[in-house]
Amino acid sequence: MKGRAHLKRQIALRAQIDPSALPYDERVVEWLRTEDRPRVLCTASDAQLAQAVAAHVGVFDAVMASDGERNLAGRAKGDALRERYGERGFDYAGNERRDLAVWKYARRAVVVNAAASLPAAAAQECEVERVFERPAGGPKVWLKALRLHQWAKNLLVFLPILAGHRVFETQALVHSVVAFVAFGLCASGVYVLNDLFDLDADRRHPRKRLRPFAAGTLPLVHGLVAAPLLVVVAFALAFVAGPAFAGVLAIYYALTLAYSLHLKRVVMLDVVVLAALYTVRIIGGAAAIGGGLSFWLLAFSMFLFLSLAMLKRYTELAALQNGPTNKASGRGYTVDDVPLIQSLGGSSGYLSVLVLALYINSTASEALYHRPQILWLLCPLLLYWISRVWLVAHRGGMHDDPVVFALVDTVSRIVLVLCAIVVAGAI
Repeated sequence: MKGRAHLKRQIALRAQIDPSALPYDERVVEWLRTEDRPRVLCTASDAQLAQAVAAHVGVFDAVMASDGERNLAGRAKGDALRERYGERGFDYAGNERRDLAVWKYARRAVVVNAAASLPAAAAQECEVERVFERPAGGPKVWLKALRLHQWAKNLLVFLPILAGHRVFETQALVHSVVAFVAFGLCASGVYVLNDLFDLDADRRHPRKRLRPFAAGTLPLVHGLVAAPLLVVVAFALAFVAGPAFAGVLAIYYALTLAYSLHLKRVVMLDVVVLAALYTVRIIGGAAAIGGGLSFWLLAFSMFLFLSLAMLKRYTELAALQNGPTNKASGRGYTVDDVPLIQSLGGSSGYLSVLVLALYINSTASEALYHRPQILWLLCPLLLYWISRVWLVAHRGGMHDDPVVFALVDTVSRIVLVLCAIVVAGAI
């Protein structure tokens, strides 16, 4: 209520930033280094934050910023620069239409990462010295932000219809497809929200720093709009598959939200929740087609995906072993936990094979398969794949996400095809 400048100062007093972790446009920084004229960081951000950034970048001779009383934005920024350097006595680099009020008094304009129409608008106020084009974005960047490749995890919703041999039931198939899309939209909404929560940790990660929001490729405000919108569309679609499925999707969303907000920082509980999220997808698939839940399928899923969740944490920690820190950013693990996680993860993977073997030897398999004995071939295939992915991780060749690795790894694809052949032969 005391104005934007006061609000910015209060935020600056409460929120600490690490300037070294922020995304910088290296083209602009390098250009500033080569300029021999005085360089001033003139920003509407609070002076405390601006001083920290200026000190880190190391190219500025002075700083002008909001000071808790005056909000240095738009016309106020133009007036401040005119008072200090005189009309047409300075050149100004800006990126939004609000900067037109500054270019009105500037000698020359430098347009940085702006909309295509802004250079022409700036030229109406003063000479445009240089334009730094906005990096290519569009659909490809959004597909990366929504992590469309992660939708492959939602193929688990088809397991109940496959396991129940109901693929040729039109309504069941349609509901499974709807469930797949609903889970995908909901998951993408959570991924966007999670990326906003994890900005600081992602910017410190060697690969996650390239994610669109962490790298500054997409504005944060776009994520704040997209996250709830995706979830709303997902739930609107979910009711097509029935209220039971919508209820499962609500549980999934609540669990993923709890994971993003807090549970991912709780040691061991985080991997159990990750494994549960995979299993919830299977439960959702069963709810969508109105089918019963298989104890064998749920037990197999829980052990297998607990192994993959452990593998994900193992990969993150193994990458830190030769680094300057021994603790995963935003997580509760240290590199000393690597041997324990490796042991627990491998054991959990082998337990999933044991559950599969017990299922094959039970009367439940005889009720669905004419030749259940052929299913025994699944056990060595799965044992080989689990052992191999852990070996690849041990040698440092695993992707941050084991599911992504499985999608692009040739051997994993071959194993999947062989498993499909075995199941088809057993039917």
